Amino acid sequence: MASFSEALEENPAPRRLGDVRLRYEPGRLLGESLPPSFWRRQLPGFCLVLAALCTAGAVVGVLLGGDGAVASVPLALGMVAVALVGFALQLEGQLGRRRFVLHFATERLRLERLRWAPGATRTEWVPFDEVTSVDVVERAPGRYALVVAWRPGGKDTKKEETRREVLVEHIGAHEQEALLRVWRLLHNAFGLSGAGLAGA
Repeated sequence: MASFSEALEENPAPRRLGDVRLRYEPGRLLGESLPPSFWRRQLPGFCLVLAALCTAGAVVGVLLGGDGAVASVPLALGMVAVALVGFALQLEGQLGRRRFVLHFATERLRLERLRWAPGATRTEWVPFDEVTSVDVVERAPGRYALVVAWRPGGKDTKKEETRREVLVEHIGAHEQEALLRVWRLLHNAFGLSGAGLAGA
């Protein structure tokens, strides 16, 4: 592993790839997704405020009553409120940030899902020996993601299903060289075949 760390120091990882900022420290490589913009963080709350207003309008419409045409308005407002709550929950789920850390000394990968809610961060440790592949996945024409796959219990274990986690999203076509460097780096770190020498 010392030779790999030396190769990484001579040919460091790019500072940024897709939506992830990369940083090398002695003995470890850190990758963390960029925080969403201020306005994107406010969108779920804004949707919930609109849902509350629609719900209040629906309640007032039911209390006032009226003919058939007017009675359909509270129903429509109620449906809009439910849709807004669902959309707010979807937006909130997308706000979670990702972090991964390669610990070369212990040969383990730490995967974290960072949530805005206190205590909601999820952490998982994956030994390098359990990693089965690092894949480049095409999300859309010219847009890629870097995904790590591992089998808990080891590569030869058949009991556990292969698990996957996204390391980097929103990689553009103009980042092909940086993507190849990071892909090779990860392949070499995990001891996977077919990547060549680090930085080659």
